[in-house]
Amino acid sequence: MNWNKNNNDNNPWGSGGNNNPWGSGGSGDGPNRRDFEDSIRKAKDRFGNFKFGGRRNISIFIIVAILIWLATGFYRVEPDEQGVELLFGKWNGQTTEPGLHYFFPTPIGQTVTPKVEVIRKINVGFRSASDLGFASNSSAERKVIEESLMLTGDQNIADVAFTVLFKIKDAGNFLFKLRNPELTVKDMSESVVREVVGQRDLQFLLTEGRQEVEQVVRNELQIVLDSYESGVLVQSVQLQSVDPPDQVIDAFDEVQRARQDKERLVNEANTYLNRIVPNARGEAAKLVEGATAYKEQVVKQAEGVAQNFIDVYNSYKDAKEVTKRRIYLETLREVLEGKNKIILDDTGNGQGVVPYLPLNELKKSGTN
Repeated sequence: MNWNKNNNDNNPWGSGGNNNPWGSGGSGDGPNRRDFEDSIRKAKDRFGNFKFGGRRNISIFIIVAILIWLATGFYRVEPDEQGVELLFGKWNGQTTEPGLHYFFPTPIGQTVTPKVEVIRKINVGFRSASDLGFASNSSAERKVIEESLMLTGDQNIADVAFTVLFKIKDAGNFLFKLRNPELTVKDMSESVVREVVGQRDLQFLLTEGRQEVEQVVRNELQIVLDSYESGVLVQSVQLQSVDPPDQVIDAFDEVQRARQDKERLVNEANTYLNRIVPNARGEAAKLVEGATAYKEQVVKQAEGVAQNFIDVYNSYKDAKEVTKRRIYLETLREVLEGKNKIILDDTGNGQGVVPYLPLNELKKSGTN
């Protein structure tokens, strides 16, 4: 393609025989050339005194570069992190807390700041949706029989699925003391759960023993992990399910229903017992109190009669005639009191008194 119809060469900048891009003529006195030369001259005036090849300038450059390199050794640990320092790729055994710290810059030193407050989760005996690669809100789940089937203390088999929640306690130990920390936590937790389940009966595990098992497993697992210097802090152990195996779950449910019926009948019997026994005890106490009162009454009466006899006897010893007369009169009073009486005075030998027998009155009293 010809850039200029009037020119036979391949000059794209215009007419003329040379390849000057700044103007149309060979002398190059256009305004663009003058602006370019002014820029070059100003740059020379500014940097003309600096000679890179000088010994002093090279020393200053090296010192500045070293200072910049040393300044890269500063690093910051966030509140939810711990710092791990590596010297030539090897951990120096120290773990730094949150804040600003300094260590040898790269490539001599290197720092790693893992998140230590993040709660990590390991499922044993089953795999959740996130473990299987599904969305976290999915209900997909799969049992892992080789992990969940465990032998109980009463020689039964329990299908146990649980979750271990933990976080990093020491970042250095977590990263460098164990080759695969999460796999180690999983294997150790499964071993501890098998040991704890093997010491307890199946019925205890299915009912009131879940909370106790969780606490015991957490404590035992923490002791084992600390012995390995794993740098792991176990937050909790959660039993997701404790069931009989699927092959015998129907028979086990029948046993459970029978056991519940037994407990119901026992509770009803205890309720009846608790209602009857207090009533019986109350009646017994009432009878005992009545008998005691009657006993005290009879004893008091007997004591009174005895004392009265003693008093009469003492009086009789002191004055026999008077006592006999008094007793005679008291006896007559008791016998004749409240009855119709006819008193005859026999001092006159019956003179002046006509004997009278009230037959009509005697008949009335006899009919009554």
